[in-house]
Amino acid sequence: MNYQKEKTLAQSRAKVIKALGHPTRIFMVALLSEKERSVGELTEIAGADVSTISKHLSILTQQGILTFRKEGNRVLYNLICPCIMQFIHCIDDVIYKDAQRGLSCILPDLKIPENTQANNPSE
Repeated sequence: MNYQKEKTLAQSRAKVIKALGHPTRIFMVALLSEKERSVGELTEIAGADVSTISKHLSILTQQGILTFRKEGNRVLYNLICPCIMQFIHCIDDVIYKDAQRGLSCILPDLKIPENTQANNPSE
């Protein structure tokens, strides 16, 4: 294994993960996984002001998560790699498993079904 190459790749991965490190940005990525959206749409749905949404969009764009196109006076954003949602669903699984472990300490006989939304995002 080329450790220097892996170290460099780890640094690049950390930058992408850091760009996702805000709840609003994760929410926006999820919204954009459905369809491309304008700043106005994202502002309305997220319930934040335009400058805040624009800053979040800038961070996500700079790290290669989003791209945009202009349509008249609107700017429409979309995901470059929709597979980023697989990563987010993996995080959902981590959250679910952690909650399940916590509950098993309190209620050892509780059976929680394995069929979760995080495991089956198409449902």
